[in-house]
Amino acid sequence: MLAPIEHRIAEELGAGAHQVAAAVTLLDEGATVPFIARYRKEATGGLDDAQLRVLAERLSYLRELEKRREAILASIEEQGKLSDVLREALENAATKQHLEDLYLPYKPKRRTKAQIAREAGIEPLALALCEDPHQDPQQCAQAYLNPEAGFADVKAVLDGARQILMERFAQDAALLAQLREYLQGHGVMVSSVIEGQEEAGAKFRDWFNFREALEKIPSHRALALFRGRNEGFLRLSLGLDDDPVDGSVRTTAHPCERRIAAHFKVQDQGRAADAWLLETVRWAWSVKIALQLELELMNAVRERAEEEAIRVFARNLHDLLLAAPAGARPTLGLDPGIRTGVKVAVIDPTGQVVDTATVYPFEPRRDVEGTLNTLLQLIQKHGVELIAIGNGTASRETDRLADELLKRARLPRLVKIMVSEAGASVYSASEIASAELPQLDVSLRGAVSIARRLQDPLAELVKIDPKSIGVGQYQHDVNQSRLMKSLDDVVEDCVNAVGVDVNTASPALLARISGLNTSLSANIVAYRNANGPYPNREALKKVPRLGPKAFEQSAGFLRIQTGDNPLDASAVHPEAYPVVARMAQDIGKTVREMIGNTALLKRLKPEKYTDERFGVPTVRDIFSELEKPGRDPRPEFRTARFAEGVEALKDLQPGMMLEGVVTNVTNFGAFVDIGVHQDGLVHISALADRYVKDPREVVKAGDIVKVKVQEVDLARKRIALSMRMR
Repeated sequence: MLAPIEHRIAEELGAGAHQVAAAVTLLDEGATVPFIARYRKEATGGLDDAQLRVLAERLSYLRELEKRREAILASIEEQGKLSDVLREALENAATKQHLEDLYLPYKPKRRTKAQIAREAGIEPLALALCEDPHQDPQQCAQAYLNPEAGFADVKAVLDGARQILMERFAQDAALLAQLREYLQGHGVMVSSVIEGQEEAGAKFRDWFNFREALEKIPSHRALALFRGRNEGFLRLSLGLDDDPVDGSVRTTAHPCERRIAAHFKVQDQGRAADAWLLETVRWAWSVKIALQLELELMNAVRERAEEEAIRVFARNLHDLLLAAPAGARPTLGLDPGIRTGVKVAVIDPTGQVVDTATVYPFEPRRDVEGTLNTLLQLIQKHGVELIAIGNGTASRETDRLADELLKRARLPRLVKIMVSEAGASVYSASEIASAELPQLDVSLRGAVSIARRLQDPLAELVKIDPKSIGVGQYQHDVNQSRLMKSLDDVVEDCVNAVGVDVNTASPALLARISGLNTSLSANIVAYRNANGPYPNREALKKVPRLGPKAFEQSAGFLRIQTGDNPLDASAVHPEAYPVVARMAQDIGKTVREMIGNTALLKRLKPEKYTDERFGVPTVRDIFSELEKPGRDPRPEFRTARFAEGVEALKDLQPGMMLEGVVTNVTNFGAFVDIGVHQDGLVHISALADRYVKDPREVVKAGDIVKVKVQEVDLARKRIALSMRMR
């Protein structure tokens, strides 16, 4: 009998069963992962958010497994075929695959040829020949002629017997497990071009004649192969590592046929039924089992590749969301365009739009002077300190324009930064943008988004579908529901790790806070608009429909910077305020005097403030928050400078040393924006002067790096870069 679900998950996580049980209880009660990870450390023994995400996923899988197990047991019992041995096997099946293998012979199905033969009474013949190969199939079949059932001659009878044995072979759970294990270790994915598609499918030419072991093929390669098949250019099949590579026919028995024969004790000893049985084995493999296992193993490769692609996408999104914010500074956003003009938006330190314009420095108007004068006036009028330039079409031309603007402005604090505009157009046409900026034309909203994402990437990017942000590969080829769930989890973790100023946050940002949703976040903003800024966290309890559970889950992640309680600006949860009050009383200071005073705090011992509710881990977290309340986990803001005169692929030459921004990290390397409208690839082998197992050991999305151009393929628009400078 399998161990309880909590024990199985505990073993997988390397945690205690009591930790997992506590986490499961909290999740079932509606607690979120960020809340449990931050404020329920005593209950879970300090399980972090990554462990809790895995726990929640495994919990869902295992509960589905148990539900399916119950349904299968009930189905077989209803058929009157549930023996004690079968029940024990089903109750000990640890995976969905094993469970389905055991259920296969009992699964209701359409009438098969084997079933028709059984109904005609031919099964005893099939079993007799298998158990005693000395019997002559031709002679034995005479006794089973049944013209009324369609078995009028010996050939038809033996064909029926063969169908029965083939089905028996193909539904043997132990045999399937053995064959599956062999193919997983020795299987090879074989790819070839479909005849006549060589030219149309040229982008897949690397896979026109390709072989790689199933267990070794990396995610990006597998997804490229499946995409080629789905687009009608590639043919994929399952081969073996010892197949003839010249395409010739195997001269020996297939290893899987040998395993089927051995499993059912079929041998070539010259007995009367041996040849017939061996032919039955060959048919069982080629007609039933091979196709079934090929489909299953190919799906397993695809699912594994998708999971890895989703994991990579999620890690890149995490790094991008937690990229360094430029901060609350007046910002000029430029959304470059040629004929339609450059869209301009000025936002104040809180992200509110204070001015907009459209300028036409490029063809056909070429109003460079007018553009510079307009931008200079906006900078001077609003005290602009940052210029955010979208990195799309005409971005380098706009960047040169900004250089001239900086010279004329002569403001030492004024800096320009190239900003990824991925998803800005999606935001511009969204309902969120319409609600936030109803007075602005859609074309100007992109400039606002570009400016805001420089001030605070996290606050702005949460308004955009994560799939539109452009940090994933093959994102349209993977399971969309799993991708969305994974990315939503990342956004939730990032937003709650940073925290949100409840008096300035947008509904989109608030909706990502633990315990809140779209309607509650809208209610919070509506109450704020009607009653003014929240003076303290307690005031949140007055928000319509924000009940005790939602307050418990969200309060610690909502900040009030200038409220009447200094703890409201920290990550200390309101439920722990009495603990802080005891600390302040012990040292004879107010809470406000205690905050940030490291010397005073070091005089306190965590153990003194523990009780049945708050243990040492939580008290230590409180100490950390009191030292640096509401500290931002994101890094310090830095900018990259693109090389002058290098604006297109044709400007690149091998050996050039350039600065760029990492836009995407995959398992095979990192993509870097060097300002030529096409990211270059730093292959994993060129990331460092040492062996690199995982590119994230060296870089992450948003990093500023120095690279050397190795090769430029103009026809395929590919740039090979290196971070190895020696």
